[in-house]
Amino acid sequence: MEIKIESSKLIKPFYEDDTTPLPTSDHVPFTVFDTVTFDAHIALIYAYRPPVPSNAEIELGLRKVLAKYRTLAGRIDENEKGERIVLLNDKGSRFIEASADFNFDQIMPLTPSPDILSLHPPLKGVEELMQVQLTRFSCGSLVVGFSSHHQVADGYSTSRFLVAWGRACRGLDIGAPPIYDRSFFTPRNPPIIEFEHKGAEYTIKKDDINYDHHKNDTLGAEEVVVVQKFHFTLNFLNKLRSKASSSIESTNENPNKPYSKFVSLLAHLWRAITRARGLTGVQKTSVRIAVNGRRRLKPRVPDEYFGNVVLWAFPTARAKDLLNQPLQYATKIIHDAIVNVNNDYFRSFIDFSKSSEENKDIVPSANMSLHVLSPNIEVDSWMNFPFYDLDFGQGKPFTFMPTYFPTEGMMFVLPSFLDDGSMDAVIPLFHSNLDSFKQICYSMD
Repeated sequence: MEIKIESSKLIKPFYEDDTTPLPTSDHVPFTVFDTVTFDAHIALIYAYRPPVPSNAEIELGLRKVLAKYRTLAGRIDENEKGERIVLLNDKGSRFIEASADFNFDQIMPLTPSPDILSLHPPLKGVEELMQVQLTRFSCGSLVVGFSSHHQVADGYSTSRFLVAWGRACRGLDIGAPPIYDRSFFTPRNPPIIEFEHKGAEYTIKKDDINYDHHKNDTLGAEEVVVVQKFHFTLNFLNKLRSKASSSIESTNENPNKPYSKFVSLLAHLWRAITRARGLTGVQKTSVRIAVNGRRRLKPRVPDEYFGNVVLWAFPTARAKDLLNQPLQYATKIIHDAIVNVNNDYFRSFIDFSKSSEENKDIVPSANMSLHVLSPNIEVDSWMNFPFYDLDFGQGKPFTFMPTYFPTEGMMFVLPSFLDDGSMDAVIPLFHSNLDSFKQICYSMD
């Protein structure tokens, strides 16, 4: 896909209501949730049919919203203690204008392939904490490629920023401003460490996580990682949910509430991927599931909090149990693991991370340099994020997707743009496992 870059520049916040510029020497400290997550840029891709606003209108809206979300226009630095911070120096975000000399329909449907990397800014060696690329096609369609640094904001915060950007472009109030108060995560005195966090959020420096570090260019032809999107209809999901929930015992405290569609689908995919990989016997396999802590911490962290408030659940099973037991077995393991990442667990993590004696010789287990997760998988659920609500003035996008990310076993689950209750899963697998997975991923057996 040939994309021509027309311009690339830094844009700074526009303080339309303030006569006195805000100080550029202020900073926002990283929290333990920021430092433990992925130290990398994450990219999203949106597509809009004409008519769409001009680049100048979209740029002005972005500058206005950056005046409230100042961390995205700042830079990562360190304080006198060597701790990471975001300087609110208003150095700006990268804004790229590009063009394509062909109609957008010629590349539809967009698939998670290397071609789409040209639709958003580069993700490595980047100083800016947020970047935008606007690519206009000869038919008038617009693709918006967006990237931001994960340690500055998690998916929920990022989705709220994107909605605010759209509102600014439409001349509306951006809504409730972001909150940067870090006191929500003050450790207890004395600390109460009730759970094991080494081997979960952290790993020992001298110990490698038990994943392979292969890259696509070093793998054989049958081991190349292929990324594909799989669509699951509402009818399929309802049947899957009913089957997964059939063994739930009804009590007064829990009156037979079924498992969620997401948990049911994830259990199904975990089993399908395990079978497609050919895993058997007593070999253990686990799922790393991102859990938003805003509504789990007590007191509750406001939705407007801007930063990271995510930990992970790690449901684990032996391959033979996962495959030989019915779907209900895997679903219960996942459900229980997610439920257990509760206030007590979050508070224990905060206390552990802030304990100088406990955190020697450990590093975060979130590692973007891993390229093969087998026998494990990782899932990021975007089911409850308002990503589809980015409206610049002529309606919502007709396509939305994560960028091409060929790490075997790292999947994204998101609501379908059909807006009918169906779901999509973007799944990277070895080419040698793909045919087997396709044969079983839509089976209820």
